[in-house]
Amino acid sequence: MSKTLIVYATRTGETQRIGELIAEGIRMAGEDVAVVNANTIKKENDLQGYDALVLGSATYHGDMLPAMKTILFLAEKAGLEGKTGGAFGAFGWSGEAPDRIFDTMVHIFKMSTVESPLRLKASTLGGGIRMAQAYGRDIARKIKSLS
Repeated sequence: MSKTLIVYATRTGETQRIGELIAEGIRMAGEDVAVVNANTIKKENDLQGYDALVLGSATYHGDMLPAMKTILFLAEKAGLEGKTGGAFGAFGWSGEAPDRIFDTMVHIFKMSTVESPLRLKASTLGGGIRMAQAYGRDIARKIKSLS
């Protein structure tokens, strides 16, 4: 069984809810997953030992939250090349954070990502619950395809 780490940075709790729904999708596919707040990650070793890393941040004033920026700096030293990755986030207006995280995973960390980041205004709007769970299942399929 593979292990996935989902790390989120949230302002209102919505990005956390989306992360937990992604985790449900991963569990539905029979894989192990942990969901943690970005503020609990203190060193790059905290990001190691997983088959997949999924990072999420709310977009605030057109950018990701500072806690997620810190995670990206730590992740750069964590040896993630070739591992499965995905990005997600909640947003009110513009939603750039998941795209920036995803681009960093692809171009800097050289991770093997799912097709695109998941951007939702809220987990409960417009089929968000199903979309987040499906994103988790996509991550689980990607892990299995690489093993």
